[in-house]
Amino acid sequence: MADLTSPELTARIHRGAREIGGSCVELRSGDATIILDLGTPLTSRPGQLTPLPQAIGLGAGGTAPLGVFITHGHQDHWGLVPQLPPGIPLFVGQGAANVLRAAQFWGTGVDLGETGHLTHLGPVRLGPFTVTPYLPDHSGYDAYSLLVEAGGRRLFYTGDLRGHGRKAAMFDRLLAGPPAPVHALLMEGTSFRAAQLPGAGPSAQKTPTPVPTEADLENSIAETMRGTDGLVVVLASAQNIDRLVTVYRSALRAERDLVVDLYTADVAAATGRASIPRPGPDWPRVHVHVPLRQRVRVKDSGEFGRVARVREHRLYAEQLRSRRSGLVLFGAYQSEIPRLLREGLLEGGAVVWSMWDGYLHEASGLRLQAALRGADVPLVHHHTSGHASTQDLAQLVAALHPRVVVPIHTDAPDEYAAAIGPLVQARADGVWWPV
Repeated sequence: MADLTSPELTARIHRGAREIGGSCVELRSGDATIILDLGTPLTSRPGQLTPLPQAIGLGAGGTAPLGVFITHGHQDHWGLVPQLPPGIPLFVGQGAANVLRAAQFWGTGVDLGETGHLTHLGPVRLGPFTVTPYLPDHSGYDAYSLLVEAGGRRLFYTGDLRGHGRKAAMFDRLLAGPPAPVHALLMEGTSFRAAQLPGAGPSAQKTPTPVPTEADLENSIAETMRGTDGLVVVLASAQNIDRLVTVYRSALRAERDLVVDLYTADVAAATGRASIPRPGPDWPRVHVHVPLRQRVRVKDSGEFGRVARVREHRLYAEQLRSRRSGLVLFGAYQSEIPRLLREGLLEGGAVVWSMWDGYLHEASGLRLQAALRGADVPLVHHHTSGHASTQDLAQLVAALHPRVVVPIHTDAPDEYAAAIGPLVQARADGVWWPV
């Protein structure tokens, strides 16, 4: 087998070496290339056009890549796909693709027009490349890590993953039965940004604190529900299927029914999994309340079938009022909070924030906090990250035993060494390196 300087498989990060989001990696073997993820930077403003990276056959000249592999359905991993030249094969998990298609009507998704679907341990062969997906634990539905083999070399790309979600068993399974050998581990490090003390150097670390699991959230959210006399509203991403399941289970434990918005109902149905709570005859304790903004979208589009198919499960404002001590709303209800406050539906109630806290510092988040303070309605935080803790990342490195660890999806690559050790080799965006 070739040594570490072999040119038989080379890689370059186009975005993500010192940035969270916008991930894009190009791999080359001989004259053939493939792309792993093609995301929009988190710093992009709505409506801003981000050009394709200067990859071979995309932003630069040369033969088009043999394929593009999208690890999961978060926009910082797929957002530039609509700009791809036609004819380039694209691969993604079927569940992830279906969720994005369902979300397209609501302005948060896309039809990727995929060529094929990723499945756990189902290899995809393109020219000299063999790409084997591994189903990890992540908040993005139907996400994958990717093992890429070419020219006698092997690179494992984590995509986004964690070890504390509802699919934590998949992370444990990867630790127990890792692929071998792995020459390079291209590893996300979102959590490293939280490890550094303000103004301190890489060696100055906070004492690691336990990361709440989805099971922990189930307990804490249920406790909040039991301690609240009125309506509980959980503000969360409709595409966070793990969180939907967590809140449903919390609701049952607190003797409440779950109420979702129309967007969440569409996304849950798009998973195609009978085990995901959704409005329907098999889920008598799941209902739908359609926010005004969604009613307007349906009316303007003329797609009235979207509300017709949930008619039997729909609750209106007067039903929320009469049953508020036995209900919890989940999903895209942030724009509805002012109305719920005006109509007194949150009297004696509570709002749960179950997303990244950073959104609360944006204009909409500040308005939400001010409105709730003015009405004396508590805003309770129950959230856990979709990304692995530094401790879990260290476990992953120990299990995979790579020759090198290359940081990606991180704004603190210099922090890796404190947890991982001398295996870390940070690479700059746009620079080729041998696997």
